[in-house]
Amino acid sequence: MRLVTVAGPPSVGKTSLFIKVAARLRDDGAHVGVVKFDALSTTDDAAYAALGLPVRVGLSGGLCPDHYFVSNIDDCVAWGHGNGLDVLIIETAGLCNRCSPHIKGVLAICVVDNLAGIHTPRKIGPMLRLADVVAITKGDIVSQAEREVFAYNVRLANPRAPVVWCNGITGQGAMDLAFRIDAAPRIDTLEHHHLRFSMPSAACSYCVGETAIGETYQRGNVRKMSFEDSR
Repeated sequence: MRLVTVAGPPSVGKTSLFIKVAARLRDDGAHVGVVKFDALSTTDDAAYAALGLPVRVGLSGGLCPDHYFVSNIDDCVAWGHGNGLDVLIIETAGLCNRCSPHIKGVLAICVVDNLAGIHTPRKIGPMLRLADVVAITKGDIVSQAEREVFAYNVRLANPRAPVVWCNGITGQGAMDLAFRIDAAPRIDTLEHHHLRFSMPSAACSYCVGETAIGETYQRGNVRKMSFEDSR
């Protein structure tokens, strides 16, 4: 089974784009399935199901979505094999821009959009910097100059990854991405695989439900700002 992780900030058009990609793969004869990770709620599974694709949803709730993702990803692979899938698409949102869901040896795609601002690529962490392919959406809404500057900043953040211009409405770029997925390595299991970058660390009193503010209530991994005058 070929496995691909698709990550990016919320509302950049990941689902709209990968509906087109999944449809292209399906039309080429592949049995495609999707697992959608999100935080509180999603209706994206209905859009994939409308294509006749097997789909599952994982909602992290009060947990860090990345930690929830890595705790469940091997079960997702087992589910894909159990359903006889040729391709399993894992879609997850980089809610904090520090997210790092990409796995060594697994095709990694990051989706960003031109409306986010030209400086956004430098604000995004491992999900962009360590991706194999960067898909840029909504380029039809901005000027050519803005597209070029945005793509330049993407290449500064990740000079290794090819940039694919995409449109989830027209399907632009879907064939290119489907071709890259079709060439991805096959995965039997993720046991002994490793993430490309460590997860954001958080083990403090607020992680286990504390709501009171003040140093008295702060325990564990706590980082404080410095307000000393450096002049």
